[in-house]
This record gives sequence, structure tokens and C-alpha cells, in this order.
Amino acid sequence: MISIVKNNVYDLPTNSGLNYYWCSGFVLSGTIVIQVITGILLSLLYVADQNISFGCVMGFSNEELSLWLVRYSHIWGASGIFFIMFIHMGRALYYGSFNKGFVWSVGFILYLLMMVEAFLGYILPWHQMSFWAATVLTGVVQSVPFIGEIAYNYIVGGFGVTNVTLVRMFAAHIIIAFFILGLVGVHLFYLHKQGSNNSLSLSNGYSDSVYFHHYYSTKDLLAVMSFISLLLGLMLLSPDLALDSEAYLRADPMTTPVNIKPEWYFLFYYAMLRSISSKIGGLVLVISFLLLLWVPFSSNKSGSSYSLLYQVNFWSVVSLLFVLSYLGACHPEWPYDWISFICSILVVSLLVVLKFL
Repeated sequence: MISIVKNNVYDLPTNSGLNYYWCSGFVLSGTIVIQVITGILLSLLYVADQNISFGCVMGFSNEELSLWLVRYSHIWGASGIFFIMFIHMGRALYYGSFNKGFVWSVGFILYLLMMVEAFLGYILPWHQMSFWAATVLTGVVQSVPFIGEIAYNYIVGGFGVTNVTLVRMFAAHIIIAFFILGLVGVHLFYLHKQGSNNSLSLSNGYSDSVYFHHYYSTKDLLAVMSFISLLLGLMLLSPDLALDSEAYLRADPMTTPVNIKPEWYFLFYYAMLRSISSKIGGLVLVISFLLLLWVPFSSNKSGSSYSLLYQVNFWSVVSLLFVLSYLGACHPEWPYDWISFICSILVVSLLVVLKFL
């Protein structure tokens, strides 16, 4: 056991040309650990009941400081995970790391599971926005041909979002967390087997290598401590910055919020979904985007390091995703809807160019 840890952590050969973008994986792991610890503590106190859940969650914030810290650490941890994950995936796209098929594919599955996990966790407080977010997304699932109605009944447990839905989503939230932890181990296994990419996009990730410790262990520890300190500072200065005002209203099936919107890390998906009037059309657009994002190969094996066209393409995709995130927070009306449609088509087209041309 000691030799396995020594060979895979302490004496792991690592390329000497890595910059701080390669610390994102370690920062992500540290944030996930905090999320698991706070999640376990909250799950021991949470009650999955539509009549009790909202008061239970509000009690975490009102009773004592320790529970307040646990709850808000979990809320900010979710935002922190997706912020670092976007950097992690962006670095992989920028430097062509997605050409390492197994590492990229397992990491992409992790990203999908993280999105499901975050959405399920968002529903559990049973406030206005979480209830209506569940109603909207399950309605999209219902629109899928052939299997949509069966999947909807299985997920929701009836004709609409009820207490049965809440219980099922709480159970799924706990179970998926274990799958995520297992896949993190698989991701690291393939990473150590295939070797990490590098900023110069050299073909062999272990060429010109140094030992991971002390060269990169101290660098990673500095990065994770800095990021967690930043999250903690933001949480203490403006704790509700990561929450919508509707989060303080109990779920009411008879009152629809003026503007239903998800968390910030889902906004560009939400903009794509509603850019087409047909639910199935928006779903096809999102699935097309995810499939193109996943494709684990490219005609440009070295990423953007030696290609100006690739850099222009990459930063155009990033810019359009920022625009879509803004549009996702706007009301679904003209001109936001057709601008969202144009930006969505452009993103999908640019990803085709990025991966295949």
C-alpha cells in the first residue's frame, strides 16, 4: 500500500513545464472533499418531506453558527467546484488534453454526474426556485419521444412534482455522490497511466519530468489553500451572493416565479433549451453541444499552442458561452430568445470546427 502511494503521489514523474492551470485538478479534489464532508453533516440533519424540508433547511441558517457555516460552505462549494471544473475543462480543450481518450472521457462523465448531483441538491431545500426548476426540467424529460413518459413517471413518481419526487431525489443525491468519488479514482488511474499533457503539447507527457513531490505538491497546496480562502472570504462577506431571492420563499405550486432560472453554472444550457420553442428541439441542441464537447480527438493534436486559428476558435466559444449565460438569466422574450438561438448555433458550429477541421 505504501509503495502504491509512493509511486503514484510522492515519486510520480511529472512534466516540468506545467503552469498553474494544471493545479485545477488538485484544487477540484480538495473542494470535493469539503463538499463531501459538509454534505454528510447536512444529510444527517435533513428531512426529505415537502412540509418539513424548507423549514429544516432554514433552521440550518437560523439556529447556530456551526450549522450556518456547514450549509453555506456546501452552497459555495458547489459554485466553487463548477468554477474550477470549467477552468479544468477549458485547459484541457486549450492544450489538446482531450486527445487522451480515457482520461477525457472519464472526466466528461464526471462533469455530467456533477451536473446531475448539483441539480438534485438544488431541489432539496424545496423553495420556490428549486420546486419550479424541478418542474421545468422534468417537463423537458417528459417531452423525449418514446421513453419520455416512462422516464418522467420513474423520476417524478406521479403526474407532477410532489413529496415522492423529493424523497427520490434526496436518495439519488446521496447515491450519485459515491459514483462521483469512485470515478475520481478511475480518472486519476488513467491520468497516471497515460501521463499528463503539458503547456508545450509535447507528445510524451513524462518527457523532461521531475518528481511530483516537492516540485508540484507545494504548488498544488498553495493553489487549493488560496482558492478555499477566496471562497471562505466571499462566503463571509456576502453569503447570499450564491443564492436567489426566491430561496427564502417556501415552494408554492400555485404561484409561478416571475423569472425561473437555474444556478449560474447552468445558465448557458438553460439559454440553449429555451432558444427553440419546441422542448425537444432545445434538448437536441444541448445534447449536440455536449456530444461535440466530449469527442475525444481533434485534427489539431497539439491544441492551440501552435495554432492561431485554434486560439481564435477557442476564445470565440468561451465568449459565446458567457453571452449565453447572461441571456439565460434574462426573460424568455424578444430579442433574448433569438439572440440565444443564434449564439447556440454558433457555439455548436465552432465546436465542429474545433474538433474536426
